[in-house]
Amino acid sequence: MSLHLFISWRYLITKRREKFISLISVISVLGIAIGVMALIVVIAVMTGFDNDLRDKIVGNTAHITVTSYRGMDRAEYNRVAALVSGNPQVKAVAPFIQGQVLVKEGQRFIAINFRAVDPQKEKAVTRISKLISRGAFEALDDRSVVIGKELALYLGAEPGSEITAYSAAGDSYRLTVAAIFASGMYDYDLNLIFVSLKTGQKMMGLQDTISSLAVTIDSIYQADKVKGALIDALGYEYTLKTWMEVNENFFAALALEKLAMFIILTLIILVASFNIVSTLIVMVVEKTKDIGILKAIGVSAASLRRIFTYQGLLIGGMGTLLGTASGVTLCLLLKKYQFIKLPQSIYYVDRLPVALELWPDLVLIVAAALGITLIATIYPAMKAAQMKPVEALRYE
Repeated sequence: MSLHLFISWRYLITKRREKFISLISVISVLGIAIGVMALIVVIAVMTGFDNDLRDKIVGNTAHITVTSYRGMDRAEYNRVAALVSGNPQVKAVAPFIQGQVLVKEGQRFIAINFRAVDPQKEKAVTRISKLISRGAFEALDDRSVVIGKELALYLGAEPGSEITAYSAAGDSYRLTVAAIFASGMYDYDLNLIFVSLKTGQKMMGLQDTISSLAVTIDSIYQADKVKGALIDALGYEYTLKTWMEVNENFFAALALEKLAMFIILTLIILVASFNIVSTLIVMVVEKTKDIGILKAIGVSAASLRRIFTYQGLLIGGMGTLLGTASGVTLCLLLKKYQFIKLPQSIYYVDRLPVALELWPDLVLIVAAALGITLIATIYPAMKAAQMKPVEALRYE
């Protein structure tokens, strides 16, 4: 242990007459600890929600979509699908058509998005077949439809029920509900239905053509890189979008919320740092004689600054360590025992999702706490270093 650190530690744990300083030090440590713990828990919960939503969104949509606004006939689809499948990171390719229909319920009409798919190929690019709560996705044919749980509740439909859909051209289609899916996302379950490719082509007035390809890749975080490679292979007559671009505004809003919460909760640590400032100022006043003696025997101003800086960092470090341990422990307990339940009528999950990530969340929180602590030591340490030995020892 260096001399500077030794003196800082001795000043911090003094057991003689400076009991008040020790009390302020304890309060400072607890203030930093509470701020760090609160920040860790809240950021872990927000990260859990982010990851959970990302898994649901990515699982329900393709990682990359390839779209041709003039449509692709069977020959062109086979050619494009072969080029896309040639990329080593592509796992599966499936055709689809997307549009809107009106679904009749009593005397009212509801605008619903539809996705026309090949049931066998769709299973390879999305998780829709695993989200079926009643019925079977494989039962989807030219005379049936797969609807979401919320839409089924709204229509009062069950597997085997019939619904009437109207295309933009005014044609009506009587479709039997083959299955009901539950993704856990209210808007998705209410506003999307699945029909067969042939039915979708009729609804859109297409012949034997499709509009888009759904592409699934090995790693969702390589979507931009794979997209660039596919553009080079296909040329610029096709529009390619990654899952991040399709949901860009949504994920940007989540990131902004997380950043805002980080800044707001960091203010707790900032407020606690004022206790460190007051502790060090009182310490400088109490240790005036000691500072004078140290300077008289040749201790430099830089060394004195280092002593009081180390003392502030010891307080902040203990608070950060205690807060990190408490925050991580609470997160692990929340994740394991799930003792905080959420009402599913309001939230899409029934538990509090927690995801504790070392980087960047935990590292940035610890760095922010130590950084604020370091800034808090600047003024008291500077005042101690500027003290003159004659002035310090005048009345001793």
